[in-house]
Amino acid sequence: MPLIAPSTYRPPALLWNGHLQTIVPSLFRKVSVEYVRERVETPDDDFLDLDWISPPAPKPLAERQLVILTHGLEGSSGSTYLAGMARHLSQNGFDCLAWHYRSCGGDLNRQQRFYHLGDTDDLHFIITHALAKGYTSLHLAGFSAGGSITLKYLGERSTAIDPAIRRAVVFSVPLDLIGSSDRLEQWDSLIYNRRFSRSLNAKVARKAAVMPGVFPLDAVMQSRRVRQFDEVFTAPMNGFRDATDYYTRSSSLQYIPGIAVPTLIVNARNDPFLSPTCYPESMARELANVWMEFPEQGGHCGFPAKTGGINGTYWSERRALEFLTQPFD
Repeated sequence: MPLIAPSTYRPPALLWNGHLQTIVPSLFRKVSVEYVRERVETPDDDFLDLDWISPPAPKPLAERQLVILTHGLEGSSGSTYLAGMARHLSQNGFDCLAWHYRSCGGDLNRQQRFYHLGDTDDLHFIITHALAKGYTSLHLAGFSAGGSITLKYLGERSTAIDPAIRRAVVFSVPLDLIGSSDRLEQWDSLIYNRRFSRSLNAKVARKAAVMPGVFPLDAVMQSRRVRQFDEVFTAPMNGFRDATDYYTRSSSLQYIPGIAVPTLIVNARNDPFLSPTCYPESMARELANVWMEFPEQGGHCGFPAKTGGINGTYWSERRALEFLTQPFD
């Protein structure tokens, strides 16, 4: 199954580079979505927050298709890239479930653990929860870090994946975490790096206030980059030797060949988060179930449409709907 090329994506004329295509939608796009919140208890005495949205005239549950959406690092169901996707898919007949990593739904979770990019257990728990409600047809969608977790989940389970999972589509995925970490250290991407770092540090500080003495707070507060945070917090708290070990074992690139359901990966070549190793063209040409599309433009979780305005439907949303509804033999 060959690499999809050329891509149909064309950006608005005023958003002429990857930084504008990343920042403008993130800061200025407004998406109105009315979610219904559900909190589910996990087996380890913690909880996950789920936000649901259904089509205006939903079918009986057994006939409905559900898309489970996984957000990016320090994102949420309110992130514009995810809310826009949920809005568009629900308007076109899909139920949508936007779930939050632990501590990302607005309230800190109860346990010491947070989340990390190698952990697919919570995604599996959410899928099992959805199936228990009566859904018989599921699709997965992920963005950035959420795309990486989605691909890792699919590849880990390979042909043993639940047959209810029919397709997957992911955007702006750091397939190689070491390469993407290096990319975020470059001068033109440090603004994103620092923003993530500040958010992560603040969350650990909040957690440390209710769990004193548990976390390496001094080391965390001295970190100024995501990699430094992962070195002193994420890796040791989750059983990894160091950040390099964490990135190596958690990168989704190595799991892609095992994916057994039709899956689309879309990475823009001007994405300021992604390294050259996140565009594995030779791999794409050898895979049986995975399409890869590498538009020249798009930024990171951007892809604003050339027409329709900053608040309209984005190309990525139309592309996802196209892939989820096209017939496969």
